[in-house]
Amino acid sequence: MSATAELLKGAAELFPGEVVTQAHVRHLDLPAGAGRFALITLDNGLDHTKPTTFGPQSLANLSAALDQVEKEASDGSIVGVGVTGKPFIFAVGADLKGVELLKRHEDALAIGRGGHEVFKRLGALAVPTFAYYNGAAMGGGVEIGLHCQYRTVSAALPAFSLPEVFLGLVPGWGGCVLLPNLIGAERAVSVIIENSLNQNKQLKGAQVHELGIADAIFEGADFLEQSLAWTAAVLKGELAVVRPEIDRGESWDAAVARGRAVADAKVHGAAPAAYRALDIIAAAKDGDLQAGFDAEDRALADLIMGGELRSGIYAFNLVQKRAKRPAGAPDKSLARPVTKVGVVGAGLMASQLALLFLRRLEVPVVLTDIDQERVDKGVSYVHGEVDKLLLKGRINQDRANRLKGLVSGVLDKAEGFADADFVIEAVFEEMSVKQKVFAEVEAVAPAHAILATNTSSLSVTEMASKLKNPERVVGFHFFNPVAILPLLEIVRGERTDDAALATAFGVAKKLKKTAVLVKDAPAFVVNRILTRFMGEIQNVIDEGTPVAVAERAVEPLGLPMSPLVLLELVGPAIGLHVSQTLHDAFPDRFTVSENLAAVVKAGKRGFYVYDSGRPELDPEVAALLKQGDVVLTEEQTRERVLDAVAREISLMLAEGVVAEAQDVDLCLITGAGWPFHLGGITPYLDREGIAERVNGKPFLAPGVASVPA
Repeated sequence: MSATAELLKGAAELFPGEVVTQAHVRHLDLPAGAGRFALITLDNGLDHTKPTTFGPQSLANLSAALDQVEKEASDGSIVGVGVTGKPFIFAVGADLKGVELLKRHEDALAIGRGGHEVFKRLGALAVPTFAYYNGAAMGGGVEIGLHCQYRTVSAALPAFSLPEVFLGLVPGWGGCVLLPNLIGAERAVSVIIENSLNQNKQLKGAQVHELGIADAIFEGADFLEQSLAWTAAVLKGELAVVRPEIDRGESWDAAVARGRAVADAKVHGAAPAAYRALDIIAAAKDGDLQAGFDAEDRALADLIMGGELRSGIYAFNLVQKRAKRPAGAPDKSLARPVTKVGVVGAGLMASQLALLFLRRLEVPVVLTDIDQERVDKGVSYVHGEVDKLLLKGRINQDRANRLKGLVSGVLDKAEGFADADFVIEAVFEEMSVKQKVFAEVEAVAPAHAILATNTSSLSVTEMASKLKNPERVVGFHFFNPVAILPLLEIVRGERTDDAALATAFGVAKKLKKTAVLVKDAPAFVVNRILTRFMGEIQNVIDEGTPVAVAERAVEPLGLPMSPLVLLELVGPAIGLHVSQTLHDAFPDRFTVSENLAAVVKAGKRGFYVYDSGRPELDPEVAALLKQGDVVLTEEQTRERVLDAVAREISLMLAEGVVAEAQDVDLCLITGAGWPFHLGGITPYLDREGIAERVNGKPFLAPGVASVPA
């Protein structure tokens, strides 16, 4: 048995649940008499909803296929070898379910070496090799193609990426070494670092070709046929593949430096994967492939055995799996059909909601407000956004006309909501205002209609308390900007019934939102945690710590923006309102900052001005601040803030605000852009020992978002 086979056999024993990919070899005669060709098709035997992956047994199957074609290439019975995938899928990389199970560094090292040893054989064959990216290709799926000499891509390919850095790994089967040597360091850094850290941005087929990763692009309908005709022309010498020379001078170093700046801006040094990948790219400048592959193996093993990857996989599973099966949601068969939607309010938030319901449900949507001017403005906003979609080519003229025809605005709620199945309010965040609105809607809407509130912090139970049918009221809390943030907190009031809740979850799914069931508790999940987090930072500033020190204190978390920039995005007035709501509910833990109140009273949009292009403390705000004389260090500030957050999450879980700590993390990742590489917040608090210190125990069991014991 070869060393590679031994390696893979040992690894396969650690991955008992692998979905095994076969590597089918078939032979065909190329067009124009170009010769006999071996085509390897990667296929796990399942449809496109179960993408093809590479676990140890899958790699062993590919290795066996390469044994066959290696022999045929050596004896001259074939002129070339191609690799392609099943319909819609090329391959999407390593089997992460198996990676989660690894407990030892040497087993992790074997995964890297196993992939390298098999993939390298493609580049060492005695005949030219071709990769035909026919469908989605990610991670190891991209890398197997990089080991081939030539590549084609389908114009219909929807997703192509090296997402490893996003998850807490490096492209470890050749990506960090081969890609910069193929397309140059600048472009490779964009794909490996920038796209990954930009919420795992995917490339389309045309971009793969433009970047020079693929040598040719063909339409999806006859992609393989065209690729084989192109292959024949290359093999016969009728077509020369010319690639630009790679600049191995200062531009390579500049690209790596740019990558470090991108990583610093995104993760602030808090996550190692991007930096390890950049080190390998930097060293790949001299073209020593084997040294680069060895470096990939080491980085892969170190990262697999580190907390970041486990947190990344945990976050990935939350967003991909838990989000699709919300904990505590009622049976979906109880959901009622929604054929018309009413929106109370026509301001910016209400108009964004109207647009979302319109685009996703494609049913009539009617807005109401207190005067015709506001109603017209709301409808006009929706029409304008539809026109933008048309201009960008996202929808055609027919669909644009249809969508515009479905949205309307009226002053009379009776006229607008008499046949609505789902009415959502997005009016001023004041209990008496919302109760009045719901009383008016209940008087005119059908008995079966769901009444939803977009409140960010008020009690849904109290809002429904004066209605004849409080059981049909449900919290439906979106996050701003509505079109971008996936989270939808669905709040069950004390009287909300299962039919209303099931309908809310059914609508959320059609809206393509990540719905999490939340108890009717003050500020629900995201706003409660963020207000505790921000409130503690505000307290530290009020007591005397300089603003810059307080802001820098939480940089190691790698948050998407600093706390005071976030406050600016939310709006100081809203921040003050939510802190007041929470102070009323929990006066011992939530404070209302006099400094923040002064900033709001002065009509300031935030603490900063941007005259130099960078945030600088607004001199007018600085003049308003009244600070004490207690000055904390960054470390002391960070400890105090995170201790407060750990305590708050523990109390929320004890109150049953959500089912489990996993739901807290899902909410923060999808509703507040909390770093994916941290796994949300609870794995970070566990890993840093904060949860144990504050609450006496970690939030998650060993092996959940951490290396199994």
